[in-house]
Amino acid sequence: MLSGYKVQVLATTRSVGMMTVFRLIKPAPLTEKVQSRQGNIYLYRAMWLIGWIPPKEGVLRYVYLFWTCVPFAFGVFYLPVGFIISYVQEFKNFTPGEFLTSLQVCINVYGASVKSTITYLFLWRLRKTEILLDSLDKRLANDSDRERIHNMVARCNYAFLIYSFIYCGYAGSTFLSYALSGRPPWSVYNPFIDWRDGMGSLWIQAIFEYITMSFAVLQDQLSDTYPLMFTIMFRAHMEVLKDHVRNLRMNPDRSEADNYQDLVNCVLDHKTILKCCDMIRPMISRTIFVQFALIGSVLGLTLVNVFFFSNFWKGVASLLFVITILLQTFPFCYTCNMLIDDAQDLSNEIFQSNWVDAEPRYKATLVHFMHHVQQPIIFIAGGIFPISMNSNISVAKFAFSIITIVRQMNLAEQFQ
Repeated sequence: MLSGYKVQVLATTRSVGMMTVFRLIKPAPLTEKVQSRQGNIYLYRAMWLIGWIPPKEGVLRYVYLFWTCVPFAFGVFYLPVGFIISYVQEFKNFTPGEFLTSLQVCINVYGASVKSTITYLFLWRLRKTEILLDSLDKRLANDSDRERIHNMVARCNYAFLIYSFIYCGYAGSTFLSYALSGRPPWSVYNPFIDWRDGMGSLWIQAIFEYITMSFAVLQDQLSDTYPLMFTIMFRAHMEVLKDHVRNLRMNPDRSEADNYQDLVNCVLDHKTILKCCDMIRPMISRTIFVQFALIGSVLGLTLVNVFFFSNFWKGVASLLFVITILLQTFPFCYTCNMLIDDAQDLSNEIFQSNWVDAEPRYKATLVHFMHHVQQPIIFIAGGIFPISMNSNISVAKFAFSIITIVRQMNLAEQFQ
């Protein structure tokens, strides 16, 4: 009976622990103070885990910086080189499916190495952006404003968890499907182990590849999720700003001077949102450009592998890889489209606000405000591609060109 009680207590403790870990995916009560930056809690925990957020001082800082070098050494430098050496030395031993599985990841690894390096070097821009968001948080006027921010924080953390499950699911499924079939999952060159020496060597090689690939996958995930997190935050504050504009001059107890100050505050809030976008724009421009340059070829190779060379379990791993590739750009491009629409909606809200009988100074400021709002918030990938759903679909169409070429030239049959 006592033993049963201990089991029940242990189960309850674990349940409470899980609720504590995942409590951030649900909106906090309005009585609790929440800041926009809390939408990045899971993001920064992952950055701390991978070695991107060192302590500011002390001996632990230098120990931690050593750990910072480990994921970079394996995920950013070793993997790209290891793939190329493997192709040179082991090309004749690859089956078509194994080669495509390795090649699709190899191309993405090169892109992930560039993206993660850019993200790490520009982390200070994320911190600066959060300081600007803190100033917007101080302008939350009522429970409706706070509810929007609370929902946004939960949405950001929830989205990051979804990304984590899918990215980790791809790495784990590829590892298991290939290791159980008697092959290393990605066939990365290892100068110390020959996996053909026996089952022990195979599993050592497979586990080593899985750990190394996990570094690259987590770094890639961080590079792919921060644009989405911050644009979701920007959209939430645009929604708050639209509510403030709707309420301009709606309170009969406020004087014209007070109404004018409310309008000025709205103008300042809009400028702060633009500053947030300008602060993070160089970072987004570089990382998304890299992904736009690779998405078509990676998707094409992966789909060819799924259609022509995969069995069921390897096909599941490849489909998860397709999902990770799509998640790298499509959700962010969608929020960029919505951010453009938000600017148009805000312009309409300004025009439809209660300004007809306002004083001339108020009307002049309102016209100036509307003029600036009509300029949409646009992010440009590498200074070339506007980041939008149309651009994303256009670069992804290259995947279907690869499939068409393979079918028309019967390349799949020739390699089988």
